[in-house]
Amino acid sequence: MGKVNVCLKRSYIIVISLIAILGALMLAFTLFSHGLLHEEDEIESMLPGLHVMYVLSIISLILTIIGLYGACKEKKWALIMFAVGMILGSLFWITCEIQGLAERPKVIEDLNKEYLQMLPLNNASEVATDSLKAAQIEFQCCGLDQGYLDWGYNIPESCLCTKEPTNPCVAAPRNSSLSEHLVDDQPIMIYKESCLPYMTAHMMMIIDYVMGIILGVTLFWVLSVVLCILILCRLNKKEDIPVVVYSPEAKAGNYSPLTDAVENA
Repeated sequence: MGKVNVCLKRSYIIVISLIAILGALMLAFTLFSHGLLHEEDEIESMLPGLHVMYVLSIISLILTIIGLYGACKEKKWALIMFAVGMILGSLFWITCEIQGLAERPKVIEDLNKEYLQMLPLNNASEVATDSLKAAQIEFQCCGLDQGYLDWGYNIPESCLCTKEPTNPCVAAPRNSSLSEHLVDDQPIMIYKESCLPYMTAHMMMIIDYVMGIILGVTLFWVLSVVLCILILCRLNKKEDIPVVVYSPEAKAGNYSPLTDAVENA
């Protein structure tokens, strides 16, 4: 059995330690999300995703423990088990990345349909209108699809333009609910653009961040597999045994006694 380079072993231990930390953070985030959404109505639809996160985080922790044991004790079976498990996990992450990129246009379409189901806003639920009002303040927009017209007569104050707006504004209809804010017959300025494009872009940005995190995790897993395989190659490499050379002089005993050398001196 060959000797493993110290730098190689330390690099491997550092990488799998980072993977273990990521797995622990993922498990903690999953537990927190599960507890936070436990009483929500959408929990049933989110349970499959939570279960997948539970499995991935727990498996990554178990594999890193096995891999750490294999590196410290130089056990081939543990390193092989770690490598096989991480290869399968890397293939899963890569499949998720490809599937996410392929379904990106469909995700945008589904988001638009989901938001448009809120129309007409006068009949929307209080939770939906509150979230839209918050979006109007954040993105400086008004309405969902047709601008302020989506609100009809009851245009909320969240559509009012700020003193230094970044998005264009228009004058609100004089027969709207904002007419009570009229001062000296000056027009009430509200945001012109609708919120649907901003809300969709915001959700896609979050999805892109998640995809980037998945890509980073995948690269870490692939790197750990490469280092593990290098360690296995070093362990399988046989050390060169020096050849023993027999000298005829040594066999004949060609040496001088130590006492003779002392007497001659």
